[in-house]
Order: sequence, then C-alpha cells, then structure tokens
Amino acid sequence: MSCCKVPVLIEAQVEMVSANELENKSLFRQEEDATQTKEASLMEQGSLSTSFPQQTPKAPKNSVLNSIKIVIFCNKLNLLLPFGPLAILVHYMIDSKGWVFLLTLVGITPLAERLGYATEQLACYTGPTVGGLLNATFGNVTELIISIFALKNGMIRVVQLTLLGSILSNMLLVLGCAFFCGGLVFYQKDQVFDKGIATVNSGLLLMAVMGILFPAVLHYTHSEVHAGSSELALSRFSSCIMLIAYAAYLFFQLKSQSNSYSPLDEESNQNEETSAEDEDPEISKWEAIIWLSILTAWVSLLSGYLVDAIEGASVSWNIPIAFISTILLPIVGNAAEHAGAIMFAMKDKLDLSLGVAIGSSIQISMFAVPFCVVIGWMMGQQMDLNFQLFETAMLFITVIVVAFFLQEGSSNYFKGLMLILCYLIVAASFFVHEDPHQDGI
Repeated sequence: MSCCKVPVLIEAQVEMVSANELENKSLFRQEEDATQTKEASLMEQGSLSTSFPQQTPKAPKNSVLNSIKIVIFCNKLNLLLPFGPLAILVHYMIDSKGWVFLLTLVGITPLAERLGYATEQLACYTGPTVGGLLNATFGNVTELIISIFALKNGMIRVVQLTLLGSILSNMLLVLGCAFFCGGLVFYQKDQVFDKGIATVNSGLLLMAVMGILFPAVLHYTHSEVHAGSSELALSRFSSCIMLIAYAAYLFFQLKSQSNSYSPLDEESNQNEETSAEDEDPEISKWEAIIWLSILTAWVSLLSGYLVDAIEGASVSWNIPIAFISTILLPIVGNAAEHAGAIMFAMKDKLDLSLGVAIGSSIQISMFAVPFCVVIGWMMGQQMDLNFQLFETAMLFITVIVVAFFLQEGSSNYFKGLMLILCYLIVAASFFVHEDPHQDGI
C-alpha cells in the first residue's frame, strides 16, 4: 500500500507545482501587460518623452484684423493702453514729471501683461522648458529696458534698485500670489512640485547673493588692496563668472534636463491631458513673434519717458527714489510674471509657476545684473555689484526665506500668504529707508 501511495503523492505534487507555475506565469503576464499599458499611456501623455507635448498644436490662421482683435481688444486691461500716448503728450505740453511718471507707469502695465500673453502663445509651439525660459526672458524685458535707459543716463542706483526690486518682487510677491491662488483653488490638498529643481534654483540664487555680497563686504570692511578700484574690479570679474554660470544653467535646462518642467506624476499627467483642449494657441507662431517685437518696441519708447520722470516724481510726491525704483517699477514690470504664475498655479502646474517666478529671479540676478555691469563697463559707467548694506541684507534674507519655503516640495495657500506678508514688510522697509548714496542717482 505504501508503494502505491508514493507515486500518487509524487504525481499530485508535480501537478501542484505545475499549477503554481502556470498561476505565477499568468500573474507575471498580467503585471507585464499592465506595465506595458501604463507605459503606453504615459508615452501618450508625454511624461516619458523628451519633448512636450507630443502632438504639435494646430496653428490658427488669423487675418490681421482678427489678430489685432485677439491681442488688443479681448483683454479688459488694455483699456489702460491710451495712457501711454497720453503720457507722451503731457511730457511735451505740460512737462509735469509726476503726471508723466504716473501715466507712463499705468501705460506700461497692460504692455507687460500682453508681453506675457504673447510669450505664452509662443510657448505653445516650443514646449514647457523653452516656454518657461521664454516667460522668464520676456517677462523681464521691461525691467531690463528701464535699466539700460537709466544706465545710459548715469542713474546707477536706479539700475541697482530696480533690478533688486524685481528679484524681491518675483520671489515674494509673484511666487506668494501663485501659491496663495493655487492653494485656494486646491484647498483640500497640498500642491507639489519638483524638489530637485527647486534646490538647484535655490543654489543659483545663493550664488547670486554671494556675487552681490562680497563687493559690499569688501567696501564696508575697508579691506581693498586699491581703494576705489578693487571693488569695481571684483564686481566686473564676478559678473563675468555669473554670466558663465547662467549660460551653463541654460545648457543644463535645455539639454541635460529637457523635461524639467514636465509634470511629476500620473495624476498631473491626467490633469495635463484634460486641460489640453483649453490650451490651444489663439495666434500662430509668427504672429506671436511679431507681437513680441511690437510690444517690446513700445515698452522701450515709454521706458525712456519713465526714467526721465523718476526724479521729478520723487520730489512732487515726496516719496523716496529707493521706494519708487524697488517697489513701484518692479510691480508694473512683473505683471507678465504675475499673470503667468497665477494662471499655472490655478491649473495645478506649480513647476511652470516656479519656472516663471523663481526662473525670472534667477535670470535677473545671474544675467540682468551682471549684464548691466558689463554694459556699464562698455559705456564708461562705474556700475558695480555693491548694492549697499541695507539692500544686500534684504536680498540675503529673502533668498533664505524662499529657500526654506521650497525645501519641502509642496505649497498651500498659507505659504503663499506668508510670502505676500513678507513682501509687505520689505515694501514698508524701503518706504522709510533713506538711500545715503543718492548722489549716484
């Protein structure tokens, strides 16, 4: 009996092993099929591809009148456009610096917003990484143009304060509004963004602080080898290094990390897919390029009148030039960043919001500031990186605060509110601050 049972038991065990193998194979096949299906869906949504989006958007065919209607007449903020020509008329008829400055400031505001719109339309044809860089670049055109006009007139402190104010505005006000508005829309969850990209951006901002801090420390410690010239030489050398670092950053973004602004997970990919139909461009690529050229030229024209009226406006309004240059001018110049960053955050695309707000701060601190130093060098102007002690301390503390807010890789409306309140403290500080170096203006 035992001899008969042995083959039976062996046969039963063999059948059980084969059944288990078949079951494991079937489970493996199901997992493999599920993995292939998931990868195919991710490929369709663009998260595993190096280019974004996969499908090229259809360029609309607009007539000239239709294009003008879309860009000019479909935005209520463009009701402020006539203030630009009115400022020019006031300049030649009344020559009231206060009114010219106010009207020019109001007239530039819709132009800055339309620059952001045209850049946004162009970004639909370039992908998210190039789109984020385009938003940062053309969003800073206003400040850069104002700075070059001021530098041409020898108003070095206006250049320094305008660029500093733009950095502070982007890091605190623009990013704070994006976090706040996005947090209100998605109040039931924390919005997430790429922590690695945020860390790299924070490092670049700290490098910019280093470049601006050391000339100020050299000046206030009276430790220059050649008094009056070592500080300027250090500023020019540091500016060249910062420009090289920014060029390497662009290469890193466009080549090594070409998907930096792509969504983080499958949920954001689904959001991307559901909102893709609402993001079709309204104008063609060449229309966007033409409008960018026209708007940039108009901003350049008004910026000349704006810079000429700064000193007169300060006297007539009894407001420090430091407050005008650091707070009022950047708020107007950052209208494009405001609109873009808030819009992306309300669509749960915080990586794009960071690309606009923090990317804009990086571009100003690592490109615009050293670029103005080099341009001033060519013009014979002694533009340096010594932003003075008060302003340098403001920048240092701001970068540290923003770096702490970004280290978790998530945001909510409370973080946004804190950043906005920090900006109000900065604005109040500059309102009561008397610049001791107004002779450089």
